[in-house]
Amino acid sequence: QVQLVESGGGLVQAGGSLRLSCAASGSIRSINEMGWYRQDPGKQRELVAAITSGGMTNYADSVKGRFTISRDNTKNTMYLQMNSLKPEDTTIYYCKAVVTTQLYSGMNYWGKGTLVTVSS
Repeated sequence: QVQLVESGGGLVQAGGSLRLSCAASGSIRSINEMGWYRQDPGKQRELVAAITSGGMTNYADSVKGRFTISRDNTKNTMYLQMNSLKPEDTTIYYCKAVVTTQLYSGMNYWGKGTLVTVSS
């Protein structure tokens, strides 16, 4: 089994910064793509940023230039540095990892989410 645990969410004023972390653990042989998503209540989950095992990144237009995704493959951990935060960034952030285990290849795993609140 694979577990993803997010941390680093919280309350910050507009213009401030937060750093989210996502640690993967369990029966992991390799992790392919990892990503951060966010979801408002009643809306579809949307991609914020993604990163491949080789370090190629992709960002939503709304966060380009403000957010930076990175990962430490030796620790099976992914990060999201969020700068210049805006009130509209307020929501729950989820991490996702595409994982190969001993039994399965390329399975999607999700964390339970961490709340980010940006006050105006």
